[in-house]
Amino acid sequence: MAHTLEIKEVENVTHDVVQLRLEKPEGYSFTPGQATEVSIDKEGWRDEKRPFTFTSLNDDPLLEFVIKVYPEHDGVTEQIGKLKAGDALIIDDPWGTIEYKSEGVFLAGGAGVTPFIAIFRDLHKKGEMGNNKLIFSNKSDKDIILKEEFEEMLGDNFINVITDEPTEEHIYLDGFIDKDFLNDHINDFTQSFYVCGPGPFNKAMMGYLKELGANPEALVFEE
Repeated sequence: MAHTLEIKEVENVTHDVVQLRLEKPEGYSFTPGQATEVSIDKEGWRDEKRPFTFTSLNDDPLLEFVIKVYPEHDGVTEQIGKLKAGDALIIDDPWGTIEYKSEGVFLAGGAGVTPFIAIFRDLHKKGEMGNNKLIFSNKSDKDIILKEEFEEMLGDNFINVITDEPTEEHIYLDGFIDKDFLNDHINDFTQSFYVCGPGPFNKAMMGYLKELGANPEALVFEE
């Protein structure tokens, strides 16, 4: 069932990521990590649906999405980057992608972190963050989505990897996440692993994890 919903707030999270909050239909519910098909309520764009993950929690008064804008693609996200309060989005029913199963390591590449946002917010709110760890790969410091919030929720279990921009700050590990990196930063390959990022990132991470002895049953990734 489609819902046409007014955008209440638009905020820039980074230089190319926006946070949209919109009205929530009565009775609409979802679980952390779920997504929905979204299109823009404007002429020529209503049939251009794209999947986006909810970053709000089910009991929040507004629905929230955190979306990376690709101006050079001349498509849906470019248009989303131009939206303001008062505009509207059309959303469908929620569907499942990544679901939290048990404590483990979350591996995210760029905007692939979005399914993890609601999962972490939910665990943090319930006081059940435990020893979950986020290893987050970005091209540069300015690309890190919700950096302060992740630091607050995860503390030392938030590990940033910067691939394109060497930095003096010790909190960033320069270079790429490869098999040796994973072996150095993970001491238990029997735990759950959650992987989300661009296709090549997902494929590489799943390959490394299996080689390091992770149980394929414990690997949760964005299909």
